[in-house]
Amino acid sequence: MDESEQLVERYLGGLGFDSIIFEPDGKVTPDFLVDGRIAVEVRRLNQNELTDSGFRGLEESDIPLQMKIQKLLASLGSPQTGVSWFVRYTVKRPFPPRDQLLATLRQRLEAFRISPGKEIRASFTFGDRFRVELLQAEDAHPQFFAFGGYCDLDTGGWLFEETQKNLRLCVAKKTMTIAPVRHRYPEWWLVLVDRIGYGVDACDRKLFAEHLAIEHDWNKVILLSPFDHTCAFEVPAFRPPLPVPPTNSA
Repeated sequence: MDESEQLVERYLGGLGFDSIIFEPDGKVTPDFLVDGRIAVEVRRLNQNELTDSGFRGLEESDIPLQMKIQKLLASLGSPQTGVSWFVRYTVKRPFPPRDQLLATLRQRLEAFRISPGKEIRASFTFGDRFRVELLQAEDAHPQFFAFGGYCDLDTGGWLFEETQKNLRLCVAKKTMTIAPVRHRYPEWWLVLVDRIGYGVDACDRKLFAEHLAIEHDWNKVILLSPFDHTCAFEVPAFRPPLPVPPTNSA
């Protein structure tokens, strides 16, 4: 059982099911069988790029930098005056030297925290490969600087767009995987361990609930934080509107 599957097992256990069986049919789909009726598939939700051999994840470069920046933002503490700021960044390959970048970013953010000014937006750059945008949040957050997403100019987009795009890819791939055995179980869930936004926090839930819906035929598609097995978000399913029957004209 890999790290993602262990996390999902804890998530399912927290839902109070009586029976959770790992690989009920051997090393084939599904990954779990819950209470003898719910088949559960597990996958990482990650950013992908198209290559000659298919899709390839971008964790090797983008995700480590994102995690270091999120850790940096958390280390800068909570808001002292009830005001928080979203921090977004735009990056272009080749990445600037990471240690130098993080040290300079800390200096700039610490200076901004002391004297944020009166504008609700601010930005600064590091050469031509890294740009930071600050946007004052409407509500206070636990951190003074809250992570607001990033844009990789070579491959990616903002957090919501990247989540939606890669969600479609992952759901489509898993739908093909289960097709030959779907008849075996009455209910199917797909749990995606979120390696893009690292879970849907409170400030994003309304946005995601209203706009993240994708067309799928799973009983549930769930985004799960890789850091907290209790932090789950059910992706709404988009249902195409039924055709309106023609009216008889008198």
